[in-house]
Amino acid sequence: MIDFCGLELAHPVINGSGTFDAIAATRCFGDELAARFPFAAFVSKTITLAPRQGNRPPRLWETPAGMINSIGLPNRGLAGYVESDLPVLGRLGVPLITNVMGSSAAEFAELIEALTDRPEVAAFELNVSCPNVRTGLDIGADPRELQLLVRRIRPLTAKPVIVKLTPNCADVAAAAVAAEEAGADAISLINTLRAMGIGPDGRPWLGERFGGLSGPAVRAVAVAQVAAAAGRVGVPIVGMGGVSRGRDAADLLDAGATLVAVGTENFRDPAAGARVAAELEGILPQIAG
Repeated sequence: MIDFCGLELAHPVINGSGTFDAIAATRCFGDELAARFPFAAFVSKTITLAPRQGNRPPRLWETPAGMINSIGLPNRGLAGYVESDLPVLGRLGVPLITNVMGSSAAEFAELIEALTDRPEVAAFELNVSCPNVRTGLDIGADPRELQLLVRRIRPLTAKPVIVKLTPNCADVAAAAVAAEEAGADAISLINTLRAMGIGPDGRPWLGERFGGLSGPAVRAVAVAQVAAAAGRVGVPIVGMGGVSRGRDAADLLDAGATLVAVGTENFRDPAAGARVAAELEGILPQIAG
């Protein structure tokens, strides 16, 4: 068992937000899913105050070593999450980490206040890769803005708060320090790297031009940024980025992560979490030695 911010987890592998549809899987597999759930904790897709339809298509572009997505965080909004999603996600049999996003500290605060007393929610993950409505910059790209946000959120909940950092900044370690100093219980990284795909006609393929690159193509960047953050903070780190096998997960643990999240690989192999955890179990004694 692993103690992560007070949560007891069976192993160190969880999912990346938005990469595994547990609600659809529950409809397909029913109680069998909970009995064989592939992750030690489940991170919800990003929840916003109002419902979102997501970005205009096309939304995906395959690269030689990953994919670029411009999904746009479609979700039911806070009310829909409480009414429709929580009753299902609360029965998965593992701790539920709810990922939330706002364009201001006030929006983040409203989400946290509405969900902190829900028994299904074990922890929160703050998606700070959204542009601030005042500055236009990613909240997580500015350590000062990030620190102000976490300080606003911290008194609103006794549950663990994980800050998901953006890699699209000058100094990810400085952002990690800012989050820790403001009261974050843990950090997670990396989110996707800003990218573009050019179609056969020479024009940007994605409907919104830019998207986020994930998959094996970002693995080395993830290892480097996890190591940089681990060298500056003492809080636990959830490492992610290009994990498709146990060795990839072990590299992130070696770099300083406490947990590892599987993301893009879930689209290729829905059982990837369980497979990576099993492969990692065979590697961990070597790491300890």
